[in-house]
This record gives sequence, C-alpha cells and structure tokens, in this order.
Amino acid sequence: MNDAELNRFKTLLLQQRDTLMASQQLGQSATETLALDQSSVGRVSRIDAIQSQSMTIETTRLRQQQLRQITTAIAMIESGDYGFCTECHAEIDVKRLSIDPAAMQCVPCASRLE
Repeated sequence: MNDAELNRFKTLLLQQRDTLMASQQLGQSATETLALDQSSVGRVSRIDAIQSQSMTIETTRLRQQQLRQITTAIAMIESGDYGFCTECHAEIDVKRLSIDPAAMQCVPCASRLE
C-alpha cells in the first residue's frame, strides 16, 4: 500500500472517529437513569421510555466498540502495520479497506471468525 492510500485511509478513519465522538456526546444524556413519576406517566409510556433507553445504551456500546477499532487502525497506520490481516498476516484488499477502513482481517479470515 502506498503513502497516498495510507493517508486517504487515515483521513477516513479520523472523520469516522470525529463523527462517532460527536454522536456519542449527543446521546450521552439519553442513557442517564430514568426518573418517571408513576402517578403522571402511564405504564405504556414508562415501558416505551425504558425500551428507548435500552436501545440508546446498546447504540452507545456499539459506538464505543467502533471507536476502539478506529483507534487501533489509526495506531496501526502510524506503526506501519496497517492493511495486514491480524489472523493470517496477508495483505487486506484495498477494496475491503475502502468499505471498512477499520477492518483488521481479510475477507476469508473474517468469514471464518464469524
């Protein structure tokens, strides 16, 4: 992989990281403990609020996982290890990295691990 491709992937990863961090800050208040007055809020509304909070918590967890993957990919670019499968050490196809710049495995290894 040449320097231009590495710079392009690093830029993509940094953009993704910034977007995820902004989304995480916006969603932070939605994960706070619910304080519902049971006398003024109906049972269905409480269930709906709890379900909404659960979905927000899961979304936050997935966002944090993506941030870890992006941070790892950026570190691998800086160390010179980016673009190689963490399982078989073969070069990851540039097309795969274009779709998911944080990919750590080649397609065959990723398929096998799923």
